[in-house]
Amino acid sequence: MDNRVTETAAVREYDVVIAGGALSGAGTAILLLREQPQLRVLIVEKSAAFTRRVGEATIEISTYFLTHSLGLMQYLNQTQLTKQGLRFWFTNDRVTGLDQCSEIGPGYTVRVPAFLVDRAAMDEEILRRACAMGADLWRPASVQKVELVSGGRQTLMVRHQERIEKVTARWVVDASGVAALLARQEGWWRPNPAHPTTAVWSRWKGVKDWDGLELAKKHPKWAAACYGIRGTATNHLMGDGWWAWLIALKGGDVSVGVVFDQRRVKWPEGGSLGQRLKDFLLQHPAGRELLADAEWIEGDLHWRKNLPYYSTTYAGDGFSLVGDAAAFLDPFYSPGMDWIAFTATCTAELILAQQRGEPLAERLEKHNRDFVRSYERWFRAIYLNKYEYFGEYDLMRLAFLLDLGLYYLGIASQPFRRGAKGLSEPYYSTPPSVPFFHLMRTYNRRFVSIARARRARNCASQSNDGRRFMFKGYTFAASSCWPILKALADWVRIELTEGWRSWFTRAPETSTEARTSAEVVAKPTA
Repeated sequence: MDNRVTETAAVREYDVVIAGGALSGAGTAILLLREQPQLRVLIVEKSAAFTRRVGEATIEISTYFLTHSLGLMQYLNQTQLTKQGLRFWFTNDRVTGLDQCSEIGPGYTVRVPAFLVDRAAMDEEILRRACAMGADLWRPASVQKVELVSGGRQTLMVRHQERIEKVTARWVVDASGVAALLARQEGWWRPNPAHPTTAVWSRWKGVKDWDGLELAKKHPKWAAACYGIRGTATNHLMGDGWWAWLIALKGGDVSVGVVFDQRRVKWPEGGSLGQRLKDFLLQHPAGRELLADAEWIEGDLHWRKNLPYYSTTYAGDGFSLVGDAAAFLDPFYSPGMDWIAFTATCTAELILAQQRGEPLAERLEKHNRDFVRSYERWFRAIYLNKYEYFGEYDLMRLAFLLDLGLYYLGIASQPFRRGAKGLSEPYYSTPPSVPFFHLMRTYNRRFVSIARARRARNCASQSNDGRRFMFKGYTFAASSCWPILKALADWVRIELTEGWRSWFTRAPETSTEARTSAEVVAKPTA
């Protein structure tokens, strides 16, 4: 039998070819076909079936996108778990059990919906819906090469059914994920060396029930302290330079993973990756309680080094990058599907504008400027050196209140108030957001400096035992400003009691790694 790949002479013509059929690709197809059902859309998906992947927790923006833009509310309610916010667990040398860990999390059930999702199942459903709306699907198939022509027809060579098919389209949408097909091919792809993080993860069976009778009988006061549900929150185990997630999935499996800053954590060597992951997590008292009898699922162990990257170009007249094909920052706070919501929405608007005969020059300039600015500011405001104080309960309590509160009032509220138009402006891309960017960058830098000063004085993690902050939750009402104002006052108090020790030391963003961040995003090249 001849297994050689042959090239066909016929040329297939489409209006839009989407490389990648998961959420970002199929979601973009749905947005396009809902507005213009006559569009000829081809989705090229490399896998025969989706496998489980990380990015299993939605937050408010991504939930709006999934439920309102893509119409998945009923599906999510019937097949996935409702997420009960974010929860954080801290430890120090005095902590011997779960009940002694300092805890941050909601005291009641959440007010704005979000979900914990099995991405393989959800992505299949979204792809099925895109095809039902009229998109063609080639699967398994892979885009081998793309020839871009600004303002003209793009040419793709696609490997499909042991043949190389030549396809032309007015638009190519790169939804290829971390493969970043176009960014790598065109030389736009860049690493982010100012944030050297690594992730190790798997799905597990036999994880104890946070809300079950066993732990409630063992720690009755601890169980009674929370009136909500702990088990279906995104639970974070926090350490010096690292954090771990425990995310429950429908059916009983639990997604478990660690992300660490390579400058502060040396990953253990020797033995299987799964055993090293388990041994690492068992050092945390919450990990020992929950994972003592748990086992990772063989064949579902993953490792990825140097997580963050970006593209210097996000769109041109004939192509656009969506989701992880455009950039990736950090999984902390689960912003990945928010990024998909913004990039898919803005990409669909570009294509639909061109189909209506509207000029694109200004739109493309704004699109590239907004996403370059969004990535750079989001990184500097939230993630730059943040792993330095992950192991500090009191600093993370303030960061949690400020980060989440400003996200709620300034970002997450927009689509709920303005509709889908609120997804047309990514994080920190508009002038009104500039003061908030500077505020967030400032307190993040200060918390980093305070954490470093504590380590220098050998007094880190002193508040990591016996503290419990049961938060009532944010809404989109103006009254949600009060927790933000109280957190700002507590920040001032910390500055006056101990922060002054680091007022005259070199700030994090003037250090070598932070200077790299100032150059982390170049201007668009197209």
